[in-house]
Amino acid sequence: MEFCPKCGAVLVEKGKTMKCARCNYAPKTKVTKLKISEKIAEEPDVKVVRKKDADVFPVINTICTKCGHKEAYFWTSQTRAGDEAETRFFKCTKCEHTWREYR
Repeated sequence: MEFCPKCGAVLVEKGKTMKCARCNYAPKTKVTKLKISEKIAEEPDVKVVRKKDADVFPVINTICTKCGHKEAYFWTSQTRAGDEAETRFFKCTKCEHTWREYR
């Protein structure tokens, strides 16, 4: 971006020359075109997440209501009103049966 040395306005491109829109000042230099390009790198390969790798919940000792196994994943969620206790969810590490416990 260039400015007019006489009035300070921005010089605009008119044809093959630059001119001031206010006072019609024209510098003696020609318009130089700049070409800007950017090379975009390839996308990284998509990683496949196996179901077993996705479970990051803590494991606690509790008895599964379906198979009787003694370990289950554990998480909580607010399923009712904000002033009531949250609901605890369990998922058996063996048979993947899911159940909940209200408090």
